[in-house]
Amino acid sequence: MPMPPGTARPGSRGGPIGTGGVLSSQIKVADRPVTQQGLTGMKTGMKGPQRQILDKSYYLGLLRSKISELTTEVNKLQKEIEMYNQENSVYLSYEKRAETLAVEIKEFQGQLADYNMLVDKLNTNTEMEEVMNDYNMLKAQNDRETQSMDVIFTERQAKEKQMRSVEEEIEQEKQAADDIIKNMSLENQVKYLEMKATNEKLLQELDTLQQQLDSQNMKKESMEAEIAHSQVKQEAVLLHEKLYELESHRDQMIAEDKSIGSPMEEREKLLKQVKDDNQEIASMERQLTDIKEKINQFNEEIRQLDMDLEEHQGEMNQKYKELKKREENMDTFIETFEETKNQELERKAQIEANIVSLLEHCSRNINRMKQISSITNQELKMMQDDLNFKSTEVQKSQSTARNLTSDSQRLQLDLQKMELLESKMTEEQHSLKSKIKQMTTDLETYNDLPALKSSGEEKKKKLHQERMILSTRRNAFKKIMEKLNIEHEALKTQLQENETHSQLTNLERKWQHHEQNNFVMKEFIATKSQESDYRPIMKNVTKQIAEYNKTIVDALHSTSGN
Repeated sequence: MPMPPGTARPGSRGGPIGTGGVLSSQIKVADRPVTQQGLTGMKTGMKGPQRQILDKSYYLGLLRSKISELTTEVNKLQKEIEMYNQENSVYLSYEKRAETLAVEIKEFQGQLADYNMLVDKLNTNTEMEEVMNDYNMLKAQNDRETQSMDVIFTERQAKEKQMRSVEEEIEQEKQAADDIIKNMSLENQVKYLEMKATNEKLLQELDTLQQQLDSQNMKKESMEAEIAHSQVKQEAVLLHEKLYELESHRDQMIAEDKSIGSPMEEREKLLKQVKDDNQEIASMERQLTDIKEKINQFNEEIRQLDMDLEEHQGEMNQKYKELKKREENMDTFIETFEETKNQELERKAQIEANIVSLLEHCSRNINRMKQISSITNQELKMMQDDLNFKSTEVQKSQSTARNLTSDSQRLQLDLQKMELLESKMTEEQHSLKSKIKQMTTDLETYNDLPALKSSGEEKKKKLHQERMILSTRRNAFKKIMEKLNIEHEALKTQLQENETHSQLTNLERKWQHHEQNNFVMKEFIATKSQESDYRPIMKNVTKQIAEYNKTIVDALHSTSGN
């Protein structure tokens, strides 16, 4: 269809093209509206000459413009990344600053609480005495708390010291153990390491098994509680146990029936069993003879110990007799010590009196000698001999008294030593008697081997029966638990699918939200009511007005009187 003259060719799907060329054209993304069927073409230009053919240069220009937009966007993202990295680098400093600010906020909050309390006290017109009483009570309470804190702190320090000392002891023990291990041979070290690894492994297994056992015990207790509350479950458990016993008895009967063969096979089995039993009897007899030999050996050792003990006791008895004699001598000496002491003191007093009298006699004689101009040498010699004899007697009495006091002290020390030895001997005797009694009781128990075997077998059977009962109960509880879990899951799914439940949960959430809003609004109302409370101001104003009126009336009366 021919176009009318003077009109231009309509724009293509690429949109209007300017006259400045492909590279200078600016394309906007907003010029491409999006519809439900995809992207539409750009709006066609209405004025000016337009491009008639979309060639290679047009698409190159379009790509270059898009690349420039992408580079700008990449640079923008790079700048944002650098900014985020800078923020992350200063995050720690901000965090520290936030901590300090949080501490300051707490302090300011405490001060604000104090100021609020002071404002409340002023608003309520409380007296200063009440405020001081409250202050004193709080101060006393704070002092008590500080004292308790100090006590707790000292106790903590003591505990920490004890812990450090214990840790040091543990380290010393570890070092000693390491030294012992280092001094071992290579084989012993390898054995030690292997045993240590097995010990750790066994401890881990023991911990896991203990946890499993605790969980099983808890499950068992909970199930027993549930069964105890419901009679139907108790009857079900009893029926399960009976069923398990009957099934085990049936399986045993079936196994016995299957094991029964022909008479020849049974005869061979019996012969084989008899041979095995005879071998076991022979081995047990050998073990019995060995045990009897060991018992005889132990009896001989006990006899030897008794003989040694008797010999030791004989020597000890001899020593004891000697010590007893010495003790008797000491007792007699101690009993007669006072008498001998008194006798010696009396003798000493007599000797001293004799000495005094002799000295007086000597002095009189000397005076006489002075008076007498001439005295014979024989009389002077006799007097000197008499004086020497008396002085020697005094020295002997003093030395005997000293010897007696030293002997008494020495004998008292010997007596204390003897008492200590006697106590030690009695303790050793009691300990030996207790050891002999223990050994005799052990021999009696070990002599009765059939009783030990029978008790061990009975214990083994009892434990086996308990194990069977517990395993049956465990299986029954497992089945009940599986059933209850299935019921629980079914109820859970039913509850989740129920619309009323979902509505209730939503309503509970809304209710919590409304309660929170209500609490915030109550606090806001309380604070605002405290701020807008005009009654104390009104009281103060009325009081001031009354005082002012009173002063005016007084002034008027005074002027009228003048």
